[in-house]
Amino acid sequence: MGSSRFAFFSIFLLCTCSASPPNFVLIFADDLGYGDLGCYGHPSSLTPTLDRLAAEGLRFTDFYSTCPVCAPSRASLLTGRYQTRSGIYPGVFYPGSIGGLPLNETTIAEVLKPLGYATAIIGKWHLGVGHNGMFLPTKQGFDHFLGIPYSHDMVSVNILSCIFIS
Repeated sequence: MGSSRFAFFSIFLLCTCSASPPNFVLIFADDLGYGDLGCYGHPSSLTPTLDRLAAEGLRFTDFYSTCPVCAPSRASLLTGRYQTRSGIYPGVFYPGSIGGLPLNETTIAEVLKPLGYATAIIGKWHLGVGHNGMFLPTKQGFDHFLGIPYSHDMVSVNILSCIFIS
């Protein structure tokens, strides 16, 4: 069983076995190495908020990414499937890209919604925009989106600095 599918299954079991489902925050950071945070032993990085979250929460310390590039690895994390099965491979989406994460893909937000969760994505989406925003997170099961559709270096600040959709 793939690590992403195992995570979905674990969340499902946890939610169905407890009286009330736990709140959780999933942090997905580009270009962040295992040892870059204070809680994982970095000698000079000051990350007190993340260190506190790690100390008070559950830490997953063994993780494999399906791709070294952000858009395909995001697609895998959100769907629990290899990015090639979703058509999100080998590269990333640009402002002129036509496609996006297919709407028939089931995201973690769509799995959690029937369990009573409210969902939001904050930060970089990078899984396509499409005509009239058809591929944005609010079309993929998320209740709210506060962020940018592409990498910060792909969007002009004069045109679009932040999107908030709910």
